[in-house]
Amino acid sequence: MIKVSDTASKKIIEMMKEDGFDATKDYVRVGVKSGGCSGLSYELKFDKVLTENDKVFEDNAVKIAVEKKSFLYLAGTILEYSGGLNGKGFVFNNPNASRTCGCGESFSL
Repeated sequence: MIKVSDTASKKIIEMMKEDGFDATKDYVRVGVKSGGCSGLSYELKFDKVLTENDKVFEDNAVKIAVEKKSFLYLAGTILEYSGGLNGKGFVFNNPNASRTCGCGESFSL
């Protein structure tokens, strides 16, 4: 399961609308790819289409699509949004990560 905080949910719904997506039907695609300063990095984008390899979750009015391979790395993650003085952006609070980089965009197990 992947959770979405209240602030992340509001920001996602707002951004989806701005980009021509509908949060009631479309998805936030969350994934993991090789790269980044800690070995793996997060991917986040909007999508209208599911594949047979996707797991789908819904939390806080946001539909989340995750490819099964990425889900192994992301199970239990909470997607949050930070708009503070240290910068704006989405933050992945991943209980599976043993090490993260300073920017929070990559991690290792």
